[in-house]
Amino acid sequence: MTEPKPLRLGIAGLGTVGIGVVRILRKHAALLEARAGRKVVLSAVSARSRDKDRGVNLSAYAWEDDPVALAKRADVDVYVELMGGEDGPAKASVEAALAAGKHVVTANKALLAHHG
Repeated sequence: MTEPKPLRLGIAGLGTVGIGVVRILRKHAALLEARAGRKVVLSAVSARSRDKDRGVNLSAYAWEDDPVALAKRADVDVYVELMGGEDGPAKASVEAALAAGKHVVTANKALLAHHG
């Protein structure tokens, strides 16, 4: 039997929540794979500053300076928006991801409240 393709994530926003998600993906990779029926991998990330010390090595992941570019990447199946804000890059990147046929996960209540 052929192994299923991994579920590839792109995370925009590497603050407390974003870095927490990265840590969970690493720490619980086997559990996530068992529950999803396939590997769940982080393909790429985006944040305002590459140089900020976040306490996590991100060198294994592709970096996009522009979250809209991250949302459109061919190696991202699920776009995870954790930047915040009801407009600007958060809204533009979610719209780009949806237009590209991606699944979107967000913790952004303001964006959802204002734009559904």
